[in-house]
Amino acid sequence: MKQEQKQEIALMRYSAIAPLVAGLDESYKNLTAFFESVSAKGIPGPDGRLRHFAPSTIERWYSDYNKYGFDALLPKGRSDAGMSRKLDPDLQDQIRYLKTNYPRMSAAAIFRQLSDNGSITHGQVSESTVCRFVGQIQAQLKATPNRDMRRYERPHINEVWCGDSSFGPKLTDRDGRKRRVSIIALLDDASRMVTGIDIFYHDNFVNLMSVLKSAVARYGRPKILNFDNGKSYRNKQMELLAARIGTTLSYCQPYTPTGKAKIERWFRTMKDQWMAGLDMRQFHSLEELKGSLFAFVHQYNLTVHSSLHGKSPQDRFFSEPEQIRRLPEDEIDKVFLLEIERRVSPDCVITIDQVEYEVDYRFARQRVRLRYSHDMRQIFVVEPDGALTPIRLLNKHENAVIKREKTRLCKGDD
Repeated sequence: MKQEQKQEIALMRYSAIAPLVAGLDESYKNLTAFFESVSAKGIPGPDGRLRHFAPSTIERWYSDYNKYGFDALLPKGRSDAGMSRKLDPDLQDQIRYLKTNYPRMSAAAIFRQLSDNGSITHGQVSESTVCRFVGQIQAQLKATPNRDMRRYERPHINEVWCGDSSFGPKLTDRDGRKRRVSIIALLDDASRMVTGIDIFYHDNFVNLMSVLKSAVARYGRPKILNFDNGKSYRNKQMELLAARIGTTLSYCQPYTPTGKAKIERWFRTMKDQWMAGLDMRQFHSLEELKGSLFAFVHQYNLTVHSSLHGKSPQDRFFSEPEQIRRLPEDEIDKVFLLEIERRVSPDCVITIDQVEYEVDYRFARQRVRLRYSHDMRQIFVVEPDGALTPIRLLNKHENAVIKREKTRLCKGDD
């Protein structure tokens, strides 16, 4: 199974337990009630189809995530692939749950579903083995997966950050070109404080990540990130990032602007109070324009807000210091690395965006997982044990004079 497929399965599992990472909702009596509810509702699989897992399976995912982090949700390779073997307890639980809750579901359909969601890999368990076990199950129950959609309002800071982008003014650069800039902002729902903002020439995920990284480093991680469905916000890299920092992603329904009303209102305030008074002839670079915007945001965060009962956004935010969950300083750079896969050539070279890099000869002819910073200044190979090994730009002239290491066929004296 390729790493991308493993990540899709792990993200599916994380989506089931993500609400617990943000905090158990008051509508659930206990964890058991939550696991049973998620089990009954089902979980969208990598292919878009609804999957059902036993409550005990979902509980195990949650326990593994708490102990070992996101990587614990990745499917583990099996040493007996392609060989017949008996059903393990986890598969028995899943088969029993599917048959008792959906008595009309055939053994063949159960086998296909377990294969599709990664519980059974090719050749691991035969369909006839599943059929024999299904024939032994007698109890029958029935449940209907209904999605419970409700409006909510969070009472504490760092529970929900809303993120969005807006077009800014046209900036004439030092070369005389007029270019439209984009402004990316993050707003804390409870305090209305702008936790992150910056100006760019491009509205994309890489720039969004730089804003999010700065905000998380200063104000801690939010429990929920609320975005629209743009490609800068809804992508695999964002899902992986949220899973690593322990944040749940929430997306607005299409064509429902009220889902992000607070940040839309903030952008209107920004345009009315900041952009309307700008003389763009005074600005000749992004850095100059950023300085003006940052000064406006600083003043906004210190101004009393009508909905905050006489408090400014900054005062309201720092009134709950116990809600600020900061990541360790030495973990922030590691968490905010992007991730891709590449195949290493026989001469130990990989290519990223048409730039050649050199890796250790141990990885020659292998498919490796890479993690890198958004500015490409740091690129690492992910070792089998999770350690990060840096790589460097290919230098052919230097390699011409480096003495190669020879592989010894046996131990012994020279």
